[in-house]
Amino acid sequence: METAIAKPAQHYSFFEGVERNFDKASKYTRFESGILEQIKACNSVYRMKFPVRIGDSVEVIEAYRVQHSHHKLPCKGGIRYSMDVNQDEVMALAALMTYKCAIVNVPFGGAKGGIRINPKKYTTFELEKITRRYASELVKKNFIGPGIDVPAPDYGTGGREMSWIVDTYASLKPGEVDAMACVTGKPVTQGGVRGRTEATGLGIFYGIREVCRVEEDMKKVGLPVGIEGKRVIVQGLGNVGYHAAKFFQDNGAVIVGLAEYEGGIYDAKGLDIYKVVDFRKETGSILNYPGATNFKNSGETLEQPCDILIPAALENQINGSNAARIQAKIIGEGANGPLTPEADEILAKKGVIVVPDMYLNAGGVTVSYFEWLKNLSHVRFGRMDKRFSENHYDSMLTTLEDLTGKKVSAIERMQILHGPDEVDLVYSGLEDTMIGSYHEIREAFLSLDGSVDMRTAAFTVAINKVGVAYEELGIFP
Repeated sequence: METAIAKPAQHYSFFEGVERNFDKASKYTRFESGILEQIKACNSVYRMKFPVRIGDSVEVIEAYRVQHSHHKLPCKGGIRYSMDVNQDEVMALAALMTYKCAIVNVPFGGAKGGIRINPKKYTTFELEKITRRYASELVKKNFIGPGIDVPAPDYGTGGREMSWIVDTYASLKPGEVDAMACVTGKPVTQGGVRGRTEATGLGIFYGIREVCRVEEDMKKVGLPVGIEGKRVIVQGLGNVGYHAAKFFQDNGAVIVGLAEYEGGIYDAKGLDIYKVVDFRKETGSILNYPGATNFKNSGETLEQPCDILIPAALENQINGSNAARIQAKIIGEGANGPLTPEADEILAKKGVIVVPDMYLNAGGVTVSYFEWLKNLSHVRFGRMDKRFSENHYDSMLTTLEDLTGKKVSAIERMQILHGPDEVDLVYSGLEDTMIGSYHEIREAFLSLDGSVDMRTAAFTVAINKVGVAYEELGIFP
């Protein structure tokens, strides 16, 4: 017991944890140590401090932008506003972005940004001043641009902040026709793409659904094939956790537990995600939801009986001190780094399938890639072919009806003739990405004879892709 509790006392920094996973996987690749060191290193770290007048005084703001890899350009990664922002965290998240993009075949290098503030302490006007000043600092140092570095929303930011950034960028780069592509996660009216809001949560659902479709793997954990009927616990009811829970519930899974910062609730019979969210809006908390058991310590919720556990909050939520009590058969990392290396080892011995964050929460960057492409092409997805497709389907259906003498119903006709809207194409592209990428990871996992976990297999896939890109660049004479 003492050994299990003592492990977290090693206090791995987030970046050290990422490097440890990298080192574990790198020995299964063919690259020499010098190339591996280049892949692992953060290429550029920009730490800045700038003054902003807040009320009657001037406040000095600390902020960061890290570009981890330039093997592909532009770099890509979100900007978070939090008092927990520090250089180590931003470096770790930037590194994960590099590997994440490689795994889902998105042609970006990894980056990340952060401003060390509590956004709740500031007015909208003050947040706008801070955001615009940050954006101008990035422009000064050439740390932002459609072909250089493309930020996106993250913890504490959203479409509003991205609008401020793109406006600031465009004002400092007059006449740049592709200025809209300098950030993603924008509102649709400002060049955003439909489907971006729910992208990460939907990607989590697609990924776990694909895991559950593999009969061989389900037999190993004693579960039937498919999502239907599986008991799910979700930690975090932010954008990612809410949408993940929503898609699981809408597709037949049973949400049995929900955890938030104020505590958690559990009901073996099932919770209705829509009703829980409405209840929280009315009362300010998910606690005391009718029929559910309360847990004042939200971490205890993760330890309750379930088939699938989705930690979609912050890092290090499952560690050496609680991993042994986790009852889930499948853990899908919705957040970045929710499991520590110690937790990985404990869960691997228990036979738990851990679907790693660098694959599973890549829905956001995948759809951000689609938004970037949309901004560069200056054409909404579906605009060129929606009506053509509908007219073509109508012609074929009419011909079939004439040949057979039978008519389809009005509802069937509407479904058959529907041409793809932008959101349909985004969903389709995301689904294809998550399915294909999972099987790449699984093939790597099987090729290593099960001697490594799924995370190591994912890192191996990513390192191989980044290493090949560096070799093809010819920068190693």
